[in-house]
Formats: sequence, C-alpha cells, structure tokens
Amino acid sequence: MRFTIQRDRLVQSVQDVMKAVTSRTTIPILTGIKIVASDEGVALTGSDSDISIESFIPKTEEDEVIVNIEQPGSIVLQAKFFSEIVKKLPTDQVEIHVENHLQTVITSGKSQFNLNGIDADEYPHLPQIEEDNVFSIPTDLLKAMVRQTVFAVSTSETRPILTGVNWQIEGSALTCIATDSHRLALRKATIETASEASYNVVIPGKSLSELSKILDDHNDTIQIVITENQVLFKAKNLLFFSRLLEGNYPDTSRLIPNESKTDVVVTTKAFLQAIDRASLLAREGKNNVVKLSTVDDQVIEISSNSPEIGKVIEELPSISKEGEDLKISFSAKFMMDALKTLEGTEIKISFTGAMRPFIITPLNDDSILQLILPVRTY
Repeated sequence: MRFTIQRDRLVQSVQDVMKAVTSRTTIPILTGIKIVASDEGVALTGSDSDISIESFIPKTEEDEVIVNIEQPGSIVLQAKFFSEIVKKLPTDQVEIHVENHLQTVITSGKSQFNLNGIDADEYPHLPQIEEDNVFSIPTDLLKAMVRQTVFAVSTSETRPILTGVNWQIEGSALTCIATDSHRLALRKATIETASEASYNVVIPGKSLSELSKILDDHNDTIQIVITENQVLFKAKNLLFFSRLLEGNYPDTSRLIPNESKTDVVVTTKAFLQAIDRASLLAREGKNNVVKLSTVDDQVIEISSNSPEIGKVIEELPSISKEGEDLKISFSAKFMMDALKTLEGTEIKISFTGAMRPFIITPLNDDSILQLILPVRTY
C-alpha cells in the first residue's frame, strides 16, 4: 500500500473515526484505526463494537486532487499514536506506505515515522446492512432533535434501556423520547421516507451524542437505515453505525398529563435566569431544589432556602396565568436543562397539582415537550 494525501483531510477523518475508538476494549485490534486505500480513495474505520465509524476521503473533490493512490492495500495502525502523528506533521502532504512485515512508513517533509501495523484482515467487519427502508432527515434537524432529548437519558446502568433515546417512526412521523424516570424530553418531526414501515427502537444516548459532534452543518441530509440490532446514519463520505439497546422501552404516553389545572406563560430567558439565580444557594448538597409559587395573575415567585447558607426570593412577571394558585418545588438543574433546549421566546408551563409531573412547551409549538417530576419538600 502506498498513497499521498492532503494532511488536513487526513486529520479531519482521523478525528471523526477516533470518536469510536476506545482504549478500554476486550478486542485489542479495536484500539487501532483501519486504513484501506482503493482506486476510489482512502477509507478510515474506528470501532468500539458499540459504535463503528467509517470516514471516506475521495480521490478528487470538485476537480481538486486530495489523494494520490500509487498502490492499493490496507493496514491497521495504533490509533493513539497515529492520530497524534498526523496532527503534528510538518507539511501539507503526507505519504503513507506499508513495507514488508506490516511496517508502515509515514513521511511528511523531512519527517519520517515508522509504525508497526497489524494485518487489516483481522479487523472485525462492519455490519452489512440491507438498505430496504431508508428515511432521510436534514442534518440541522437531526442535531436539534438529539440536543433536545439526549440530555434527559439516564446515566445509571440499573435500567440500561433508559440510557438510550426511544425513536418511534410511524409513516413519516418521527418521535424521539428520553427519560431517566425523573424527567422526560420528547421531540417530534416529519421525515422523508419511501416506505410505510414503522419502527420502535432505542439508540444509546452516547451514540447520538458522538454522531451529533461529527456531523458538520453543511451535510445536507442524513440517510438512516434501521435493522434489528443496528442503526446506520449515512452522511456525505461518512458511515456511522451504532448498536441498538435490547429490551422494551417503557410506555411513556401515560406519564404525560392531558389536562392541566394551572397554566403559566413566561419569557424563557428571564425565567431561566431567575431559576439560575435561585439555584445559586441550593448548589451545595444534593438538594438543588427551587420553589415556584403563583402570587397573582401577573406575578410568580421563585425562591430557594438552604437553612445553613441562606435564602433567595425573586418575583418574576408572568405573561399570563390561568387556573388555580399553586406552590411546587422542583430540581433547578432539571428545569435549566429543559429550558436551554427550548426554542422560542415564550414558554408555557402546565401544572396538574403540586405532586404531579408538569410539562413545559414553547408557546404555539407542540413538536417539543419537556416533563419534570416535582420534589417533595415537606
């Protein structure tokens, strides 16, 4: 194998596939990056057996030569060293070639590295996925949906299914739901699909976070293929595979209340800042709890009390309030997490009593919903 490549493109691809490479793996070869040079270009693959990422660097792009392949071939190189080397090479062009006994020479300018490679045939194959049912989604929408749900997944392994995001697809409607049993985030969107297939799968939260980091904003659409135990996201020159979580996701529809007793509309930014201030004294200890009470139709009161530190009270104008008066306590962190994902200047918070879950939605937009369970404080 021998090829010359633009260093910037190589660095970018190596950084992408490194997101799947881990040092903690039971399969030693997975600490490496697989490099395959073919007549079309160079493909790099990284995997930790949960996530696999393949980044492809084409020979030419828009009439510009990126890779010059002199001899096709393949090799696996230690990811830790290879990724550091390519970042620090002195010139814009890099030559990589494999000599006998898998010795790999990386040359750039006057600098030359020799790395011991591993036979690429030993590297596990990427899942072969039949692309029968493909659906597409714009990149910015996919990134928004991940951002608005993935923060609510559980971090505890006691119920592994809750560490993932539930994707439900019915026709062209996609619903993403994440919950850690104290809060829930839900986002709906319309996708482009040719088939009427319906899916109900759970994608690990970690996979979606990594995918979101890799996708840049000028990938126009992402194609998604779901099989029994894998999901594949296809972008331009990028394949991102993730395993699906096994098990049934709990039915969350009955958690979401249909009617409410109190509806409050507030300005998102002012409300977020007030919660942030109220939580300053509640940061210490585990109980990062703030209290919300309705004073009258125009004012709500946000307060927090930590006996050993002090207390804070702030009155905040509300745009409108309908229904009964209310006092409720909740986690400031959960509330701030939820508010940061909502788009729109005004939000509506719907309560059904001090001990019942309440929901937060942007005004006049039902595609996104955040639900939080209150905290008992007496």
